[in-house]
Amino acid sequence: MTTYWCELAWLGGERAESGVIVEVDGERIASVEPGAASPPEGAQRLDGLTLPGFANAHSHAFHRALRGRTQAERGSFWTWRERMYEVACRLDPDSYLALARAVFAEMALAGMTAVGEFHYLHHAAGGEPYDDPNAMGEAMIEAARQAGIRIALLDACYLHGGIGKSLDDVQRRFADADAAAWANRVGALDATGHARIGAAIHSLRAVDPESAAAVAAWANERSLPLHAHVSEQPAENRDAGEAWGKSPASVLDAAGAVSERFTAVHLTHPQDGDLPLMAGATCCLCPTTERDLADGIGPAQEMRDAGIRLALGSDSHAVIDHFEEARAVELDERLATNERGGHAAADLLRAATTDGHASIGWPEAGRIDEGAIADLVTVRLDSVRLAGTTPETALESVVFAATAADVRDVIAGGRRIVSRGRHTEVDVPAELAASIERVYG
Repeated sequence: MTTYWCELAWLGGERAESGVIVEVDGERIASVEPGAASPPEGAQRLDGLTLPGFANAHSHAFHRALRGRTQAERGSFWTWRERMYEVACRLDPDSYLALARAVFAEMALAGMTAVGEFHYLHHAAGGEPYDDPNAMGEAMIEAARQAGIRIALLDACYLHGGIGKSLDDVQRRFADADAAAWANRVGALDATGHARIGAAIHSLRAVDPESAAAVAAWANERSLPLHAHVSEQPAENRDAGEAWGKSPASVLDAAGAVSERFTAVHLTHPQDGDLPLMAGATCCLCPTTERDLADGIGPAQEMRDAGIRLALGSDSHAVIDHFEEARAVELDERLATNERGGHAAADLLRAATTDGHASIGWPEAGRIDEGAIADLVTVRLDSVRLAGTTPETALESVVFAATAADVRDVIAGGRRIVSRGRHTEVDVPAELAASIERVYG
């Protein structure tokens, strides 16, 4: 049994609690007791504000290699996609393992203890399967293990190069022959202690409605999380309307994809009637990517009002910082609506923690509570950004002013993986630099 004394801790309410004793037995929290003025004998101090571990509910690990290499280009999502395809051409299981290990360790430094890896880079050049057809997915699972975080491998079905279009040379690396072949391949993946398997429909650009229904049925039969990119771009809405006379959300609903286990990623441009269809499901917002790619601002407040839960993802990893993702939900909407205060700090933290973990199939994580997975993230409150924070202002100060650099200690599944702002196993800057140089070399 390990005992921690948290100077301040967020237990899910509207403000932080003082002097919280958290006892951890193995990978789980055994007990939580607030109100202890000083640490009990033998307890480990966690000074600052301790939060549950964050869930990065939408990640494409290989996109991290693009950071800083696309900003000079004028264009749109579609021109950025060409640069992304160039990186996809360069990876194999070994180089992807090295890159993903470093990326997942960067997430750990930012307080993320679980990742939903939306995985579609499956095969070798030209679409030829590796000897192990899941070599790339297994590299992601191993990378998460080495970085010390949990993973939901959201294996994406990808069949077409666009609605009614053939695959191009790069897209063949993403694609299986059909939905049945996708299911056979994914069915061979094994969940482990730190890894769970989920399903993804890449998008309706890449998966036709009949195949989407097959993927949804496969996931639903197994009670697995199911994710899909939905209405990220206006062109997607236009093409779906021309092809099927419906919005992407309506097509997915008709295919049986939408349920309490479904997560729509982005949903930046919902059409009339889409949000009520998604009630009970989750939308994963990725504000730093959505603004980096000039996608637009999703109507997060309308989503919540419609009964849609919110989760957060760093997607293309323009930055890896869930404080920035969380506050951007509120701040970006202020720009779009000219109104303030639609999302309270505690609501944004729930998106980053409880609801994010549920979205990727780890519902027993994301809270500091008896029986939950022992994920603790401590944010220092003495940095220049947070100096002057009080117990009464801690949540708002951290959500609206902290950065990933303020994360001091991270305990994931009862094991300390970040200590005093440094990863305990991975030299993150050096490994990122080396793995990205390998990609471009």
